[in-house]
Amino acid sequence: MSRIGKKPIQIPKGVSVEVAKNEITVKGPKGVLSLNLHPDLRVLLTDDILSVSIERSTKRSSALWGLYRNLIFNAVQGVSAGFEKKLEFEGIGYKASVEGDTLLMQLGFSHPVVVKAPEGIRISVEKNVITVAGINKELVGNVAAGIKRLKPPEPYKGKGIRYKGEVIKRKAGKKAVAAG
Repeated sequence: MSRIGKKPIQIPKGVSVEVAKNEITVKGPKGVLSLNLHPDLRVLLTDDILSVSIERSTKRSSALWGLYRNLIFNAVQGVSAGFEKKLEFEGIGYKASVEGDTLLMQLGFSHPVVVKAPEGIRISVEKNVITVAGINKELVGNVAAGIKRLKPPEPYKGKGIRYKGEVIKRKAGKKAVAAG
């Protein structure tokens, strides 16, 4: 029995959910998201509470129960409040700016790095913080991870791109090892 799967989902005001046979559509003030449902699962909508249950009990359906409950929950949360990830960049000469839906970065390479934001994702830059926002949690996370992958933080000086609040474990340099 899935602990996550059996939790009901409370639908906030301003969000509407349509349940078809194998598709769930969630509409809210920020946008619309659709999700294809696995045929072994069933979604029941009563008043403002959404619950996911198993229609045909198999090993795979019990494994997917909690997953689909969380995917639906993320869709409801995304269309009502949205998601965002913040990245910090640190290094001499590192710069970032946004032109339209394109992120331009100077990361110490011989050329500028250009990242085009996919549809539904907004990128903004303020000083040394890049904010990736949107309604699809998976897409926001993938875009943020792709930006971080361009210049991961190095352990000696901490230069590079990291998530806001992420702690980089520093290593001692050669001078510290020779003196010690």
